[in-house]
Amino acid sequence: MKKNVCVITGGGSGMGLAAAKCMPKEKIIVVTGRTMSKLEKAVKELENLGYEAYAKTCDTSKREQVRELAEFAASLGEIKNVINSAGLSPAMAEPEQLIRVNALGTIYINEEFSKLMNAGSVIVDISSNSAYILPGFLANKKTFALADKNEDLFVKKILGLPNKLKGYKASGLAYGLSKKFVIWYAAKCAYEYGAKGIRVCSLSPGLIATDMGNLESEEGGSLLNTTAERRMGKPEELGFAIASVADERNGYLAGVDVLVDGGSVNGKEFIK
Repeated sequence: MKKNVCVITGGGSGMGLAAAKCMPKEKIIVVTGRTMSKLEKAVKELENLGYEAYAKTCDTSKREQVRELAEFAASLGEIKNVINSAGLSPAMAEPEQLIRVNALGTIYINEEFSKLMNAGSVIVDISSNSAYILPGFLANKKTFALADKNEDLFVKKILGLPNKLKGYKASGLAYGLSKKFVIWYAAKCAYEYGAKGIRVCSLSPGLIATDMGNLESEEGGSLLNTTAERRMGKPEELGFAIASVADERNGYLAGVDVLVDGGSVNGKEFIK
């Protein structure tokens, strides 16, 4: 009998690695990212905990690399869980790169892995509570719908407003749009893949105490003022939440976004 495989993009550190540590130990774990040294360190940590784990580099903004990753995972066993936590934040990249990694990368992961997945499997795409903060009228669903039909036009149109801004504001808007797209696209995939028995949903973290989160703490620190406990989330807290959503036993959770942000978005109503 084939072993079940769990693939985690962005699994070399932070929430992705924390999620890996919450998966059942009978599963093969594949962690992927752009830096092999970081991935190899993550594999050692997982092996010390009793997991069978593998590292494979992958830039999720490159479809061919995503396809190779999916084929590698399938060679190890049956792909049961895919957690797409790879992504860039506003402090890490310019607007176009944010769209290509966060938005197009989600398309490539969902499309290429779903081709090799069977009934009872799960894809969880990681978004952000920034998607909730962004005014809805800025997210054009007609533009979103172009993403898997005409990539160049999608990128051009979604960057229309960010390109009129400068600095962090431009990247911040592009990031929010990319993450709002992730929620929309995960829901779209849930209804497309549902007939095949593949469950899809998304999860939106708030500000988390990871290397990426710390980079955003200055600009995004105001989000902590409306959390219930006035603090950043811990990687292990998000890891458990992500692993729970990705667990195939959670079989009726599909086509929705799970907001795990310490109450930051809802706190705007209760904290003045």
